[in-house]
Amino acid sequence: MGAAESTEGEREPLLAPSQPQDHSSQAPTISRVYARRWVVLTLFSVLSFLQGMVWNTWGPIQNSARQAFEFTSTDIAVLVLWGPVGYIPWLLFVWLMDKKGLRVSLLLTAFLMVLGAALRSIPLTDLYLRRWFIHGGQLLNGLAGPTLMSAGPLLSTTWFATDQRATATAVASLVGYLGAACSFLIGPLAVPAPNDTQIVNTNTYWLDPGHIRNRIQFVLYTELGMIAVLFLAVLLYFPSRPPMPPSVAAASQRLSYRSSICRLLSNMRFLMIALAYSVPTGVVAGWSGVLDMILTPVRVSQVDAGWIGFWSIVGGCVFGVAMARFADSIRGMLKLILVLMLAGASLAATWFTLTCLTRLTHLPSTKATLYASCILVGIFINSSVPIFFELFIETVYPVPEGITCGVVTFLSNLFTGLLLFFLTFYFTELSWLNWCLTGSCLFSLALILVFRESYDRLYLDVFVSV
Repeated sequence: MGAAESTEGEREPLLAPSQPQDHSSQAPTISRVYARRWVVLTLFSVLSFLQGMVWNTWGPIQNSARQAFEFTSTDIAVLVLWGPVGYIPWLLFVWLMDKKGLRVSLLLTAFLMVLGAALRSIPLTDLYLRRWFIHGGQLLNGLAGPTLMSAGPLLSTTWFATDQRATATAVASLVGYLGAACSFLIGPLAVPAPNDTQIVNTNTYWLDPGHIRNRIQFVLYTELGMIAVLFLAVLLYFPSRPPMPPSVAAASQRLSYRSSICRLLSNMRFLMIALAYSVPTGVVAGWSGVLDMILTPVRVSQVDAGWIGFWSIVGGCVFGVAMARFADSIRGMLKLILVLMLAGASLAATWFTLTCLTRLTHLPSTKATLYASCILVGIFINSSVPIFFELFIETVYPVPEGITCGVVTFLSNLFTGLLLFFLTFYFTELSWLNWCLTGSCLFSLALILVFRESYDRLYLDVFVSV
């Protein structure tokens, strides 16, 4: 059980000239990029955006949801937990992506999202039954996660040229995080907190649960409408692949589904880097999903917690696309980029953890320090996702991209699920969540430092295509 490198036969392209060519006169044309690739990337990214927004609906407004629907702390944790739970049948979704292509997989994903958004929007007056419908809708939305979180690298390889691949991967894989970030912003702004007041005829009234419930219902209807429109757009146009591949690697032969799973599980280098990715990203996903609960003891309001979560994820998305573009221009530097990102994440997570323990550390706990440390954690962790994805694919090529990323995103959601599972039992004092975040960043940094990188796919594109 070791790190088996790809053989020369596996690197051979499927589309190759039948007769030897004189490269000095004219190279054979075996690849082409199409302008429609941007339409495909946009549709995929917007769907991922909405899935992330729906997943993170309840965490930023947890105080309002308690008042409106009589949710408990366990309910809030479980609503976030349905995202990782949706990864339980991940092998089925990965198989479908590998055998049927992107179009069939994305249509099923969009349908599950529409059904889930409709289920949780049914305006039942029985709050007990209504809570069950909301939980069911969140689970169906979670089932859309395996495809949307793992198909980005497959889309970029299928549609984009070599010098745009990392950038396309960054956009496709990070926009879902941006949707979760918008929930931090939209939720607290659209839904009033239970301690807010309104002035009517010069008299001040506390907002009643019915008014808060109506505002939440408005958000649910809006999200349902956007998902339904996008489902129709994907149904009308979303091809699985272009008429001609954009690169030699896109046209090369890949391993079968069974062989791919066996290759991944027997490759110790892959398992090492998979843990380096899944532990911090899984922990930070669960941590950010209940960020309002974490910041409440340090007297941070629901709105301020929403802004902190929003800017931490937005910063990660912007920085991630910039670093992916940098990786496209300077190839073979993925490990160094990850080392720098994870070192920054470790320092920022340690800063935030110690700041929240102000009674013990006597560090200043102000809104500015909480903003800065949280935003830096989000920037470094979230921006590392597309770089990790590209390194995964380079390490295990010719394993198909969808299968590779399906495995690692499953592991990431497994750690998110474990974190939120423990949260359902230990929710009175949440400083342990901050220590988990810090420890996960340090653990990942240690693994990356001893990881030996390789670039098999890049070798094929650079040398075979010449």
